[in-house]
Amino acid sequence: MRIAHELQHTLQRIDGSGYKAYKDIKGEYDFGEFVLIVDYVQGDPFASPSRFRVKVRQTQAGFPEDAYESPSRRKAACDFITRRFFDAAGRFAKGVHASGKSGTISIDRPSQEVLDKTSCFIDKSWVETRFTVGLPAFGRRVAGKLAERMLFEQLPKIVRYSMRYENLDGRKLNEHIKTVEDADFLRGRLGEMGLVAFVADGAVLPRKSGVDPRPLSEGRVVAFSSPKSLRVAVLLPNRGKITGMGIPKGVTLIVGGGYHGKSTLLEALELGIYDHIPGDGRELVVSDFSTVKIRAEDSRRVEKVDISAFVSNLPFGRDTKSFSTDDASGSTSQAANIMEAMEAGAKTLIIDEDTSATNFMIRDHRMQELVAKEKEPITPFIDRVRQLYQDHGVSTVLAIGGSGDYFDVADLVICMEEYIPVDVTRNAKRIAEKYKAERAREGGEAFGSVTERVPIAGSFDPSRGKREVRISSKGLHFIVFGTHLIDLGAIEQLVHLSQTRTIGDAIHYATRYMDGKRTLRVILDLVAKDIETKGLNCVGSRFAGDYAQFRPLDLACAINRLRTLAVRQR
Repeated sequence: MRIAHELQHTLQRIDGSGYKAYKDIKGEYDFGEFVLIVDYVQGDPFASPSRFRVKVRQTQAGFPEDAYESPSRRKAACDFITRRFFDAAGRFAKGVHASGKSGTISIDRPSQEVLDKTSCFIDKSWVETRFTVGLPAFGRRVAGKLAERMLFEQLPKIVRYSMRYENLDGRKLNEHIKTVEDADFLRGRLGEMGLVAFVADGAVLPRKSGVDPRPLSEGRVVAFSSPKSLRVAVLLPNRGKITGMGIPKGVTLIVGGGYHGKSTLLEALELGIYDHIPGDGRELVVSDFSTVKIRAEDSRRVEKVDISAFVSNLPFGRDTKSFSTDDASGSTSQAANIMEAMEAGAKTLIIDEDTSATNFMIRDHRMQELVAKEKEPITPFIDRVRQLYQDHGVSTVLAIGGSGDYFDVADLVICMEEYIPVDVTRNAKRIAEKYKAERAREGGEAFGSVTERVPIAGSFDPSRGKREVRISSKGLHFIVFGTHLIDLGAIEQLVHLSQTRTIGDAIHYATRYMDGKRTLRVILDLVAKDIETKGLNCVGSRFAGDYAQFRPLDLACAINRLRTLAVRQR
C-alpha cells in the first residue's frame, strides 16, 4: 500500500497529459484516516466513471457493534451510510467543471426502499463504501489539479460526514436500524400467523404521484385504519405492540369504487416484499417474500410452458402442455406468467383487474350460452383461483370492480371506502346467495400439476461483436444481453436500476449451473445460495458498488423473457 502523497505526486506529474495517463493512479493509498482504493480507471472523460473504494478502520469509524450484529441491522446500517454518502457528495463535491461526465463523485442512488446493496459494507474491523469518480479532464487531457482537489479536499469531507459514527445523528441511525429490523421480523412472522400480508394501522399508502414514490403529504391524507374483524396485534422487537390489518392465506378480493384506494392498497402490498425508510408511510406494510404481481403481457415470448390448466383444446390441435409462442396474447401471457411464477416458487399472487385480460378473468353465463365450452379454449381464472390455493397452497389477492361472480370463490372481501378498508365479506356472501351465479363452472375439479423445465445453456449468448460478454441495463426495465433486449416492463416489483443491472449479470452467472439436467427452480436456488454465502458481487464484478438485492423470482422473470431461451420439459 502506498501513502497518499504518492497519489498526490502522480496527479501533479500527469497533469495535462492524455487522459489515459490516469491509469497510473490505480492502486491502494493510505490517507491516515482512511484507505483509498482505485479499482478501475475510465479510459475517457465521456465513458462510465472510475470505480473507487474507501475503507475506514472501525477503530476510527466507531460504529457500535449492535448496529451490525444481525443481517437485518447490517443492511439498515449500510443503507443509512450510503444515504449519508450520497447527501455528502451532493454537498461537498461541487465546483469542479470539467469535460463530459468527469468532475463528479457519486454513490448508488438510494430509493424509498431499503435494499441489500454493494455500495457499503460494515463489520467489526472496517466500514467500506464503493462509489464512482468522474476523473476530471479538460477536453481529453488530465486535469490533475482538479483531481487533487476532489480526492484530497472533497472526498475526506464526504468520508468524515458519512463514515464516522461521531459525525452522524445516532438517533436517526438507530431509528433506521430499528425500522428495518421490525419490518423484517414482521415479514418473517406472516407464515406462522396464517397471513400473506399485513398493513399497520396509521400507515400512509398514497404516493405523491405515479412517478414520485414519496408519501403524499399535501391535501387530505388518510391514515390506514384496519377493520376490527381483520385487526391483528403483533409484538415487534423494537416498536413493541402494534395493530393492523392481516390478510389471511386464501382468496382475497379488494373491491370499491374508482379513486377509493383499491390500486393504492394493491401497490403497497406488491412492494411489501421490501423494507422502507422511516417516514415512508409503508414501514410496516409487509408481504410474503414470494409474492408476485401478475398481469397480462401482450406480445411476450413464451417457451414450452404448460398452460393447460388455463388454455387447452386450441384450434388445429396446438399443444398447450408445452406451449411456445413469439407473440403471446393477453390471456395466454397471463396464463404463462402464473405458471412460470409457480414454477419459480411463488406462494402469493397479486392481480389487478385493470391490467388483466378480460377473457382470462371470467366468462359470464351469456357468453357461455353463446360460445359452448368445447369451442372456448380458455378456462377463466375464476374457476382456478380456489384450486390454486387448495391444490398448491398459492394465495391470491385480487383487486376487482367488474364482476361479483368472484364473491362465490372468495374467502375475504375488503371494500375500500375513501381509502379506509371495510370487511364486507358477509354482505358479499349474502348477495352471492341472493343472486345465484348462472354461469357454469369450467375446467374440472383439480388444477393439475406444474411442469418444471430445464434451461439449455447454449441458448444464453451474452457475446456482442468482439466481446464475449456484453451485458448492461438500460433503465429500470430493460437488460441488454449480448445482442438481445430483455423487456422487464411488466415486472412491476422491481424498484431500482441496480436490481436490473444485477439480474443481467446473474443470468450469465446462472449458466454455470445449466448442465441439461437441473431445473430452473434448482438453478435459482443455487444462485441464491451463492449470493447468500459469497455476496452479491459473486455474480459479476468483484468490487462493483452498484449491485442490489433481487429475488430468485425476479431472476426467473428475466430468464423467461430472454427471446433466445430454450428449455426442455421435465
